[in-house]
Amino acid sequence: MNSWKLALTLLLALLASPAVLSTASPQNPTPPAVAVTGHLFKPGKTPATDERIRGLKVPQGFSVSVFAKDLGNPRMLAVSTDGTVYATRQQSNDVIALSEDGNHTAPKLRVVVAGLEQVHGIAIHEGKVYLASPTTVWLSSIEADGGLSAPMPIIHDLPDGGQHRGRTIDIGPDRMLYVSVGSSCNDCAEAGKDRATMLRFDLNGGGRTVFAQGLRNTIGFAWHPTTRTLWGMDNGSDWKGDDLPPEELNAIRENGDYGWPLCYGKRVVDRITVSEPVQVLGREMTKEQYCATTEPATLEYPAHSAPIGMVFYNANQFPPDFKGDALVAFHGSWNRQTPAGYKVVRVRFRNNQPQGFEDFLTGFLVDAGTRQFGRPAGIAVARDGALLVSDDANGLIYRIAYAGAGAAR
Repeated sequence: MNSWKLALTLLLALLASPAVLSTASPQNPTPPAVAVTGHLFKPGKTPATDERIRGLKVPQGFSVSVFAKDLGNPRMLAVSTDGTVYATRQQSNDVIALSEDGNHTAPKLRVVVAGLEQVHGIAIHEGKVYLASPTTVWLSSIEADGGLSAPMPIIHDLPDGGQHRGRTIDIGPDRMLYVSVGSSCNDCAEAGKDRATMLRFDLNGGGRTVFAQGLRNTIGFAWHPTTRTLWGMDNGSDWKGDDLPPEELNAIRENGDYGWPLCYGKRVVDRITVSEPVQVLGREMTKEQYCATTEPATLEYPAHSAPIGMVFYNANQFPPDFKGDALVAFHGSWNRQTPAGYKVVRVRFRNNQPQGFEDFLTGFLVDAGTRQFGRPAGIAVARDGALLVSDDANGLIYRIAYAGAGAAR
């Protein structure tokens, strides 16, 4: 047995009875009497060689190429009207800009913002760039050469990082600023009302409200181009087994409660979470009663796949039936025995409603799933309609383009 597997086995033996894994914590002190088996398996990283990249799978007529490499840890992406691609880098505390000459040669890279601790979220709106670190949202302007002006803080007091420090942001059709704030923990009763929420602000950082709650960590979210409905992919809790709880696609509505940490999926009561009775608006109720009042997930995806970036396709390069569909980057699991995620998935919509998931970019898992050369994170549509996908573990941004149904892969 590998040393890390032996260490994990001993740790779980200390935490669990023969069939029961404890989720005790300072916020959740009583272990639940529910049988749970948790696994720790993270595929090892292997180089993204030309041969491996050629083995990536996309639908007929699409092609995959490397847009940029040796980028460190590019995370979330945004594209300006002139085609410049901006990427945040949490580990480097900076933002980079990538511009190309139109021939898809290696783009020129430069650091345009530095010194923003754990900067993660990025959104571009009317020549302004919004950037989010764990507790702060910054506002900058795009300069004539594609650089950014010195960022000025417009929000100072987001909840601190906790377990989920990556804040994602975007501007809605209502010209309001939306900020996703993940939970401080894996599974606990939050002390503050702003955690595990979607917050909404005026564009100047004022007018703060809790738009929706009960969202453990909705990193990727976007508005449907026709209905303007806000859709988001929520990350489920860890250490509840290989297959629970599922990742969720939610229609995020104003004042909606999506149930975390007491419910998951389609109003399923979480039997592992210990928190009863529940107080809602001054009324005491059971978890079953509470979960019945929450918003159910619209679609579910395999547990621990880790959805990160999400975008709706509304450009003209892909086939027409892609318009109004969403594309989601799944970072990949570490908390299940058989890996899940490590891919980009298309969410098919019909009559403006999601119908299901289908693979779009796969092949990052190799050697029978024991190793990976790609962990998709950020996702954006380039000015020419191609899809850009960042890999924050291996330092690349991929470009997926469509050449026609008869083209070679």
